[in-house]
Amino acid sequence: MRLDRYLCELNIGTRSQVKNLLKKGVVTLNGRPVKDPGYQVDEERDRVAFQGRELNYRKFVYYMLNKPQGVISATRDALERTVTDLLSAEGRNDLFPAGRLDKDAEGLLLITNDGELAHRLLSPKFHVDKTYLTQTKKPLSKEDIRSLTKGVDIGESKPTLPAKVESIAPDLIRLTIQEGKFHQVKRMLQAVDNQVTKLKRIRFGDLTLDESLAPGEYRELTSQEVAKLKINGRSQEQKLKEDTMMKADMLREIDAVIFDLDGSLVDSMWMWHEIDVEYLGRFGIPLPDDLQSKIEGMSFHETAVYFKEHFPIPDTLDIIKQNWNEMAWDKYMHEVPLKEGIPEFLKGCRKRGIRLGIGTSNSRELVENVVSVHRLKDYFSCIMTGCDVEHGKPSPDIYLAVAKQLDVACERCLVFEDIPAGIRAGKSAGMRVCAVEDEYSVPNREEKKALADYYIEDYYGFFEER
Repeated sequence: MRLDRYLCELNIGTRSQVKNLLKKGVVTLNGRPVKDPGYQVDEERDRVAFQGRELNYRKFVYYMLNKPQGVISATRDALERTVTDLLSAEGRNDLFPAGRLDKDAEGLLLITNDGELAHRLLSPKFHVDKTYLTQTKKPLSKEDIRSLTKGVDIGESKPTLPAKVESIAPDLIRLTIQEGKFHQVKRMLQAVDNQVTKLKRIRFGDLTLDESLAPGEYRELTSQEVAKLKINGRSQEQKLKEDTMMKADMLREIDAVIFDLDGSLVDSMWMWHEIDVEYLGRFGIPLPDDLQSKIEGMSFHETAVYFKEHFPIPDTLDIIKQNWNEMAWDKYMHEVPLKEGIPEFLKGCRKRGIRLGIGTSNSRELVENVVSVHRLKDYFSCIMTGCDVEHGKPSPDIYLAVAKQLDVACERCLVFEDIPAGIRAGKSAGMRVCAVEDEYSVPNREEKKALADYYIEDYYGFFEER
């Protein structure tokens, strides 16, 4: 590992700050001052010291946090306190929560920098149990419990997987699920006409919450606990190897990668359904069942025009778009994560010299804010929206425009898309297209697979270094 990266990952400073520190001779390697930021460090054998203090670097670390209420499950936020803020004393800037707990929920949260293990533990296809102590507003009936154990409709394309329910008290259950959908436990209780009043996660795979940890406290996992977690995530080892081989092949002869935004780069398609329901509800208008199929691929402006022409909305187009931006921005800030494996994928592309662009139907204001919030701005050489071109998806206009600005031939571009209209746009542009798994478009999965050159469930495994 480069010495400057080594120091940055231990939170000694930014890349430029570290270079200045190295010039001052305050960093030693095996007892000798080193000023070259590119000097290669063997992180397992070399002894690195900063201002006389020996640094302890480990590639992967694992912490158990008893998350308190009022803290969000994120790495950074401009307004809210995050779970990684609680671990700031560890001096590492590469930690992230494996999964999330709602802001008002508490309990067991794994904090690590091991992206591969986190993916295996979180993916529904690996069937890792997550157990919650769930206090309810009113007692659950036997029929309610029976419904939860069979799977309930929470507004997704499919019911939830069967859950395990153990009654502890009339208004307290121990609920075990194998998925991690947005607000899933709360939505499951709403599906049986009930409400969660308190939620605490007590178990994750074979890892049990250490009750000696007060809310906000954490400790490092023991070697035995880490070993158990790795066993939990190992059941699909062969499939993971096959996925890695396929993904590595996808990037051959590729000079540029172009992303759609919603559902492809960030996990946000669910959000727009909620916004449509809420926005139309302001005017007493129910959400039409076929709305998404009507507006799919439209630019932000074209969608506003559609709403204005098809619904009795008195507001101007500018006010409609302003309201949508305001409604979406709060969700993007606090509830929308990156698609799984995106940080590692972007780093790998940059290391390989692959140029990156975004071609989205969303508004420029929102896409630039999203990129800024997740600190992705430096990765992308080009960001274009549907308002920058004449025709929206499935027309190839936006992808042709991004490729032109990146100065890369279309046949050497790879597009990531989550909806059929976007896949058609990429293919019409003469590019290779990879369809991305997204809960919102599960009903279109087979159509997406038929249209695209590739299909992925996450962005892990494209590069050896994750």
